[in-house]
Amino acid sequence: MDSADTQLCDLIQNEFPVVERPYAALGETLGLSEDDVIARVTRLRGERIIRQISAIFDTRKLGYTSMLVAAKTPAERADEAAEVISSHPGVTHNYQREHDFNIWFTVGVPPTSRLGLERTVELLGELAGVDVVRPMPALRFFKIGVDLDMKGGRDPAAKKARQAPTAPAPAPEDIGERDIAAVRALQTDLRAVSEPFAGPAARHGYTVPELFEAAARFGSTGQMRRFAAVLYHRSAGFTYNGMGVWKAPEEKMDEIGSLMASFRGVSHCYQRPTYPDWPYNLFSMTHGRTKQECEDVLDAIADETGLDERVVLYSTKEWKKTRLVYFSPDAEEWERRYAPELQPA
Repeated sequence: MDSADTQLCDLIQNEFPVVERPYAALGETLGLSEDDVIARVTRLRGERIIRQISAIFDTRKLGYTSMLVAAKTPAERADEAAEVISSHPGVTHNYQREHDFNIWFTVGVPPTSRLGLERTVELLGELAGVDVVRPMPALRFFKIGVDLDMKGGRDPAAKKARQAPTAPAPAPEDIGERDIAAVRALQTDLRAVSEPFAGPAARHGYTVPELFEAAARFGSTGQMRRFAAVLYHRSAGFTYNGMGVWKAPEEKMDEIGSLMASFRGVSHCYQRPTYPDWPYNLFSMTHGRTKQECEDVLDAIADETGLDERVVLYSTKEWKKTRLVYFSPDAEEWERRYAPELQPA
């Protein structure tokens, strides 16, 4: 990757221009031609640097429920168990981490799920044959959004303000078929062509201006967090994925969580429940080219928050990483196939 590649990746993982000719717009910002940007995106996809370019939605505001789950199984069974877990279409991330709880996955279910989220997690544990399953729902959200330092040299304590929604989001049950069609169009992985929004818009019954209007509305309500690229972390050089877990005092949770979330080196930050065998209640995700880069961010957090009890769980294997596909029939099909309580008598 040359400097133009890193600048391009830095730019599009934060905000990708939702305009008729986005690659031309990116070229204007970077001092490149539209054809050059398209060629670079095509090559970076082929080199498994760019994973996907599409809308990133707020799961809850679309009526979906999701959670992080920790599971424990003997090391020799981890791959087998993970394969079963990853078969669920709502499992978007599934990692092996350095801990007794060695399988960590996220799973989401649609509002039409007959099993519901808790039973889905329980059933996945049963089907995978794991020893222990610990649901880790987010009790408070402080941050969601990966921002990899592609150019390098970023201060571990660098901060970034987050943009708040400017309009109220409709209740999930009030999301109509027309808006569902827009979600389906916007979650389509964009092609590297001059007018990439034209195809998804037409397939879902929209003109391009109408689709842009829907995207702007989703952005104003927070239903769409942003439109951006997701990178292959490891291929992009970020080989370390460190989940910092902290013991934070409940009475200072809002203050500490908000401060932790302001660090650009933190991509996700949540409060989660504790268990007798899991005492950590605040989670911060970091990514680095080296383990020390992750540790530098965590050390800076510790210095500013005063927290001194933490463990870092580094991922050692990625079994699955994708985006949740909203309003797809796949989740219902999985339930019909695997849930014994839904089988005909």
